[in-house]
Amino acid sequence: EVQLVESGGGLVQPGGSLRLSCAASGFIFSQDSMTWVRQAPGKGPEWVASISSGGSVAIYADSVKGRFTISKDNAKNTLDLQMNSLKPEDTAVYHCAKGPKVEALKGEYWGQGTQVTVSS
Repeated sequence: EVQLVESGGGLVQPGGSLRLSCAASGFIFSQDSMTWVRQAPGKGPEWVASISSGGSVAIYADSVKGRFTISKDNAKNTLDLQMNSLKPEDTAVYHCAKGPKVEALKGEYWGQGTQVTVSS
């Protein structure tokens, strides 16, 4: 059974930083691309970033490029998202998802999510 458990969310002031983590189990993590998706209240899912199975290739949404960094540790089965220079519009529930961008947005394998609130 695929399990994805996010942690690290919280309340942060604009300009601040947070690091999200996702612990994965139930599948061969090193063989899968992984993705972060976020969902703000009243809005649909928004793709944030994806990383290749080996962790060497990462792609980002324009809205977070240069501020967020996705990383993957295949030895620990963890996926991270370092978020810097946070803005109020980054407020959302952040989910890690199994697979590359298109597969992840289908919503089949998501964690329960962690809330990120950016506010002064």
